[in-house]
Amino acid sequence: PITYDLVSLLKDCYIEWPAALVEEWVLGYHKLALQSGLLGNENEQQFLRWFHRMGIQRHLKVAGIFARLYYRDGKDGYLNDIPLTMRYLRQALENDPELSELSDFVNELPCMQ
Repeated sequence: PITYDLVSLLKDCYIEWPAALVEEWVLGYHKLALQSGLLGNENEQQFLRWFHRMGIQRHLKVAGIFARLYYRDGKDGYLNDIPLTMRYLRQALENDPELSELSDFVNELPCMQ
């Protein structure tokens, strides 16, 4: 998906960029993607929606990988990165009312309390 690398760079599990700057970069990428023909006529809101949905998928995957590395491999260093990953997940879900049930589920997890 066109937003996967963008999410990987701008919502990296080890660094947190200011939200306003991230949105500026995402919209700048959207503009360049339109100009280069990578996109059809998708507007900024649609592109942001794709960005947030890709973030949801990616952060769920990464949180699971970090947990697996701890439980299966005994590597506890990644546990420190789960809170930011889950915060990113929560933020992305807040931007998508269609996924309110998933948002409710995530917000009820013990680690989110």
